[in-house]
Amino acid sequence: MNAEGGSVLPDDAAQALLIGRVWDVETAGPRVVAVQEEGVFDLQHLAVTVSELLDHPDLTAYVRSGMDAPRWKTSEIVEASLAQDMARSHFLAPVDLQVIKACGVTFVDSMIERVIEERCGGDASRAMEIRELVGQALGSSISAIRPGSPEAAEAKKVLIAEGLWSQYLEVGIGPDPEVFTKAPVLSSVGVGSGIGIPSFSVWNNSEPELVLVATSGGAVVGATLGNDVNLRDVEGRSALLLGKAKDNNASSALGPFIRLFDDYFTLETLRQEEILLRVEGPDGYLLEGHSSVSRISRPFEELVEATYGLHHQYPDGFALFTGTLFAPTQDRDEPGQGFTHHIGDVVTIRSCHLGTLVNRVGAAEELPAWSYGLRQLFRYLQDHDRVHGVAPSQP
Repeated sequence: MNAEGGSVLPDDAAQALLIGRVWDVETAGPRVVAVQEEGVFDLQHLAVTVSELLDHPDLTAYVRSGMDAPRWKTSEIVEASLAQDMARSHFLAPVDLQVIKACGVTFVDSMIERVIEERCGGDASRAMEIRELVGQALGSSISAIRPGSPEAAEAKKVLIAEGLWSQYLEVGIGPDPEVFTKAPVLSSVGVGSGIGIPSFSVWNNSEPELVLVATSGGAVVGATLGNDVNLRDVEGRSALLLGKAKDNNASSALGPFIRLFDDYFTLETLRQEEILLRVEGPDGYLLEGHSSVSRISRPFEELVEATYGLHHQYPDGFALFTGTLFAPTQDRDEPGQGFTHHIGDVVTIRSCHLGTLVNRVGAAEELPAWSYGLRQLFRYLQDHDRVHGVAPSQP
């Protein structure tokens, strides 16, 4: 499994301030790190969790203050990660205590595909027929509608009259975005790890997404890439099965790093980011696509406000999947069946400012079980504090 171009780093890595997590085989636990082209810096003396680090008031200067001498070679950690060599130190998902949230139906193209899934009842064989019917009814004008606007309300009336209204259209062009909890704390996998498709799904796909990373106060301080693995047949049967469709073993992949905002990289940079997807099958199959963040139907600020506020707080911060434009319709196995994953697919998600997230598809039931939870993390941190004579962090 190789990253495109031989590197998981951003194109402008020399300017990027990257943080993440490494599983350290010497101490048998996760370390907070900063990453540069040549070396990976252990920041555990600055903060014992990424969540704690991100809350520092002078974040970028604080991170740079801990980058004196690298502990590992970046190339060696990347190599071990992509080889899934658990006997060597390797990258983990770059978040730890943050809640993993996600926004759905934030792009018109994927919104229409959700409507198709619903109309198909999760049956992929009906997708082509339903896609044509929905396309004829909705046309292209709906893509210009601002969610929550008077025009959107008028479109809703028309669609209801035509018997085409859907819960996906409600969150796609209605006043409120869809926000759900994608994965439990510490369950996301990182670069090189397997991503899981449960055996009960026969119609599924990767969802390449931009993921915003926010502090305990709701301030977005950086971003990473994510794969919001989706089971189309399950969610298509009923939106009430969203948890079953979205949250399974290794169904949330994040990484390779969190890129922090600074003078070279800001939220404005992300508004024009292009996210590329490549799926290479063991059978020689190739699927390529891209998601243009500029086509998102709601601004980042609106998605964050719907997630965090007086109505909901996150004392350890949160990571927010912002949705995807990409909904693959390319046939893979039989005409009219569309795309679905095969075991062994290598999924590469890349953007110029965030680097490359590479994962191989496996059966969720056969991939390594999620076994490292909060109790194990707290135990490791207590042992670390005792060994180094550091007082436990205060809440």
